[in-house]
Amino acid sequence: MNLQLMSDAFKHEGIIPDLYTCKGENISPPLRWKNPPEETESFAIIAEDTDTPFGTITHWVIYNIPAVKSELPEAIPQQESLSGGTLQGKNGMRKTGYMGPCPPWGKHRYFFKIYALDTVLKPESNMSKKKLMKAIEGHALGEAQLMGLYSKKCSS
Repeated sequence: MNLQLMSDAFKHEGIIPDLYTCKGENISPPLRWKNPPEETESFAIIAEDTDTPFGTITHWVIYNIPAVKSELPEAIPQQESLSGGTLQGKNGMRKTGYMGPCPPWGKHRYFFKIYALDTVLKPESNMSKKKLMKAIEGHALGEAQLMGLYSKKCSS
């Protein structure tokens, strides 16, 4: 079996509930995963919107999630350092932590991607998606994604 990423808040290709968006409380959704490679030392997650006219917008960078974990609860605090050595980087608005969906128009796709890594990454202040992707080069043992949809008009 390959690494899988899921949420109890929405199904793959389903609508992301308002609670997790700018229309609601703008908190991170609960995520869980299964079937990581045996050699996994840590996990990293990136959430992004690829449907903007300005290019991809990063909504969340979280890394050094311990290999013993298989889920993140909803509403992860907006702080760089979390329990167990987990760290959060900067989103597309250069703020630490999760930034919920908030498309100005239309229905956008939001991709939550998890990477199983063979290492624990060196902590870096202001970790961006670009820096994280460079840091995980050659260390990804597996990856999975969960895609949710959101439009301010078709929310739940």
